[in-house]
Amino acid sequence: MTIEQNIEIIESLYNAFSTGDMPTVLGLMHPDIEWNEAESNSLAEGNPYIGPDAILEGVFTNLGNKHEYFGLQDIKIHGMNNNMILATLRYDAKVKSTGKAYNAQAAHLWTLNDEGKIIAFQQYVDTKKLADSEV
Repeated sequence: MTIEQNIEIIESLYNAFSTGDMPTVLGLMHPDIEWNEAESNSLAEGNPYIGPDAILEGVFTNLGNKHEYFGLQDIKIHGMNNNMILATLRYDAKVKSTGKAYNAQAAHLWTLNDEGKIIAFQQYVDTKKLADSEV
């Protein structure tokens, strides 16, 4: 895959996520994808999540249950060598249990295989901001 093709795949993932199109998001993932949340993120307890179903249940369902709203802002996608893509962005969200909103800086490192399926994800995020919103 070319860098441009990989960028298009990740752009389509973020576009699908923004509209709640989870079948498209999950369909871009390899069946054996390895997904890691940032250390000290409350969702990191399940690391690594293996496969789209584990990600849906362990990450996306938990995000939906925990938040009044959860959105991605200011997404910038950067192509890299070796089928890797770096996305810098912000999480704009509000926690249901505390009523606290946050706007946190994040980065996502994506790895794709030669067929254009996502095989790995690593999240980096301001975990203090996330933790502060939960208490």
